[in-house]
Amino acid sequence: MLKERGFYRGVNLGGWLSQCDYSAERLDGFITEPDFAQIARWGFDHVRIPIDYNVIQNEDGSMKEEGLRRIDAALALCRKYGLNTVLDLHKTQGFSFDDGEHEEGFFTSEEYQKKFYAIWENFAARWGALHEHVIFELLNEVTEKEYLPAWKRISRECVRRIRAAAPEMYVLLGSYQWNSARTLPELDAPYDDHVIYNFHFYEPHVFTHQGAYWMDDRFDRDRRLSYAECGASEAWFEDFLAPAFEKAEKEHSELYCGEFGVIDVVPPTEALKWFRDLHAVFERHGVAHSLWSYKQMDFGLCDERMDGVRGELLALL
Repeated sequence: MLKERGFYRGVNLGGWLSQCDYSAERLDGFITEPDFAQIARWGFDHVRIPIDYNVIQNEDGSMKEEGLRRIDAALALCRKYGLNTVLDLHKTQGFSFDDGEHEEGFFTSEEYQKKFYAIWENFAARWGALHEHVIFELLNEVTEKEYLPAWKRISRECVRRIRAAAPEMYVLLGSYQWNSARTLPELDAPYDDHVIYNFHFYEPHVFTHQGAYWMDDRFDRDRRLSYAECGASEAWFEDFLAPAFEKAEKEHSELYCGEFGVIDVVPPTEALKWFRDLHAVFERHGVAHSLWSYKQMDFGLCDERMDGVRGELLALL
């Protein structure tokens, strides 16, 4: 279904309306029309747009019309170049996947949850009619297992509210541990047949995130590994993702991988080996996907370092 609907080969516009300094220069200039044209020429069928709440919502919960108009403009450019769009709420008041954002309290605060619902009710009213070209992703990367019971309740209530204005909108739902595929089996059955399971994939992290400054002491940041040394393979990916495949089959849901990629510390020729094996598994199981990320953000597809392998990578994706 996702393939037929044009949500099969995507790329993230990370660092544009999210994870940035939120300056007018950044919001207006980081991604512009020529980028949408390039993405279409490269053969992608959709983009995933991460959005932080403070771009579109004031602290009191009211919506920022200027921020909503930015999304209107992005959607217009997507349609101009034949691209579909996943709108991803990357950060909400009271929660961010990144500890450095110092957002906390969302999963216990009714006030924060009301503001979360308000965003999606507004999105549903504003863009619900675009359900053939737009998908909603409720929240990026729930982190801790302790949040799961609340997240199940919140996400179900959020979908119920979305349905009032957007009954045909598809919605992406991920689990905890930063949207891990291994935790998908702990989610409830989808609210309805327009809810799709979502996961992110950067395994093994010792390869895809080697040298990452934000990984703290989770592993030795000075260690460098080739693909052969990291222990991964096509069979390893198949085994790692098996619980997600089984859960999706059980609940009659498709799977969408909203992020996957390899950090720019890794030589592109080595990264390509990781992509090749993972993509073989995705293709075998019909997993729709969106690469992280189009530009910069330590993973940029259009960055100069990728010039030697980009053609081969695009042929895979």
